[in-house]
Amino acid sequence: MKEIERKFLVDGPVPQGLSAWPILQGYLTTATDSVEIRLRREGDDHSLTLKSDGGLIRDEREITIGSAEFDMLWPATKGRRVEKTRHRGTLPGGQPFELDVFSGDLAPLMLVEVEFPSEEVALSFLPPSWFGKEVTEDKRFKNRALALFRP
Repeated sequence: MKEIERKFLVDGPVPQGLSAWPILQGYLTTATDSVEIRLRREGDDHSLTLKSDGGLIRDEREITIGSAEFDMLWPATKGRRVEKTRHRGTLPGGQPFELDVFSGDLAPLMLVEVEFPSEEVALSFLPPSWFGKEVTEDKRFKNRALALFRP
């Protein structure tokens, strides 16, 4: 499966009244590995995801796992974790977005992501005024890199 996604910093007031929930994720791979393997708890849901390296277009495979499997693997992510609150909403044109507000050492970082059905649609997207600098191709803003961040 392909993920086609653009990512931006936030540069203005964000929409209010968005649904939100905490996300805890850790990485079983390091920054030098050619793929990333992510472990995530999102509410009561748990998943294991493999993503290829890349920017706008990446291969992505995700499976649902149980809480016991998550708990068994979680210690292996020590030192490679991110905590954030995810907010979901819809842009005026109907395009869904996800706004991540990071906590801990990464606060007050906020990133907004928009997924697309094709590269053509992604490249023609005009971000709203509250979207800031685009960081889709900037590896420093990949969640795996952020999980390794130490101020």
